[in-house]
Amino acid sequence: MRAEDGADGAAEPPPRVPASANSRTSEAGAGWECGAPGTFNALLPDRIPGFSWRRPTILWRSRNDVVARLFGDPADAIRRRCVAALRERGTPAAFTVHRSAARFSFLLVGDTGEGDKSQYAVVPALLSAGAGTDFMVIASDVIYPAGDAGQYPAKFFRPYKDYPAPIYAVPGNHDWYDGLRGFLHVFCDLDADCSPPPWRGPLSFVPRLFWRASGTVERSVLAEARRAYRGAPGQQAVQPGPYWAIDTPSLRIVGIDTGITGRIDRDQGAWLREVSAGPKPKMLVTGKPLYVDDQHRPCPIEGGGTVDEIVRDPAHHYVAAIGGDIHNYQHYPVGLEDGRVLHYIVSGGGGAFMHATHVIPRTRVVDEGDFRCYPLRGDSLSRYSRLYGRWLRLPRLFELSPREATAAVQHRLGIEPGRGYDAPAPSARARFVAGLLGVPRGGRPRPRFARLPVRKLPQRFRSELADWDTPPFFKNFLRVDVTEDELRIRCFGVTGCGDHETSPPCEDEVPIPLR
Repeated sequence: MRAEDGADGAAEPPPRVPASANSRTSEAGAGWECGAPGTFNALLPDRIPGFSWRRPTILWRSRNDVVARLFGDPADAIRRRCVAALRERGTPAAFTVHRSAARFSFLLVGDTGEGDKSQYAVVPALLSAGAGTDFMVIASDVIYPAGDAGQYPAKFFRPYKDYPAPIYAVPGNHDWYDGLRGFLHVFCDLDADCSPPPWRGPLSFVPRLFWRASGTVERSVLAEARRAYRGAPGQQAVQPGPYWAIDTPSLRIVGIDTGITGRIDRDQGAWLREVSAGPKPKMLVTGKPLYVDDQHRPCPIEGGGTVDEIVRDPAHHYVAAIGGDIHNYQHYPVGLEDGRVLHYIVSGGGGAFMHATHVIPRTRVVDEGDFRCYPLRGDSLSRYSRLYGRWLRLPRLFELSPREATAAVQHRLGIEPGRGYDAPAPSARARFVAGLLGVPRGGRPRPRFARLPVRKLPQRFRSELADWDTPPFFKNFLRVDVTEDELRIRCFGVTGCGDHETSPPCEDEVPIPLR
């Protein structure tokens, strides 16, 4: 599919944010002290769709994750069938959207669709910092818990009704729990057969019995939601497929579909190698990040090779790789043997619960001084300590202030904290809580049995301890500005405080030369 879109000229710049107004310099910048309540509450529907990971029905609807990991991920076979259907209706093999502007801007937001306060809290800041952008990309998990088409009106169309430009997406594992049927209908205008192929083997009856079939697609309901919330001509777009490229004169943005278990099929791998060829600078957008929590996850390709091998190849000229799935912000500027620097970024804080950053060890992938994360490890530990204090009804034992938590992180990891405090060594209680909640000692995490569940348990069990609906939310999104000479990525933090909605704090800024 070829689509000519975009106008020449520089995009409108985002609001200037004072350097002092972020989490690295003050507790107020982190959202611990709100001068005014967030206006996002006025955006909420009269009745918020019920959503809690504590509900057995929610966990049951997400069961395809377990089935895929135990008996094999059918995403590759389903995707091949859907891609064949797209090509039969005339979509060219390149799966590329063409835009004519060399200077443009776009938003990137990951893991959005819970449909509750934590998603809506992102909207005012996103609209403010995203003023003048040409399009938005959602990286992973558009709809929780299971990608149903019926959830799109409340969790996609309505929240982003005031964003005036097109929205593209790459699917996440939760979108695949529906066999990708809802995603394909909304983003690709395709209603395909998304049933899995037959499983083989003596236990094949087990996945056949437990696999959750795709939900129904009520075309009239989705059409009415699109018309009511995102019906303006400038908001319309049909992307070529579940994986795609957006080609511009200065940058090619390549989006891949990593299914449920974080791999791509043989045909998508061949397409990725083809679309990655040539001297034009490129950025990868993926449902699963290639570096996360100081670990390398290169993303295998069916038949051999990995996505990261393609990204690192100097002949392909990638400058950045951005993934969702993990609900925070992490930035690893990795130096390669040929002297280039590749910027690996995690940006999954677009609306779902927060994944802890305090469990990230002192980085070995890059120098700790070059690593950035949001929320800061100390803020993450403070937030989780309050959650556990409330959940276990032991607030006096567990709850740590941001200052206490930062001192404990500094003590255990041996790093300079992101927000400097002139504080004494942490108390024995703070060190004890930090150990229980998973702060590693130095560069090595403690054994799993010695910690309370924070990051190691599967999401369907841990997320109930990591969701809240009051500031600070510690969500994030990216604004990407592109010229012929430079790519500039800015991570904006979302606290939920009213005083941060029109000028959201800039938590990281990554300028990347393109020439």
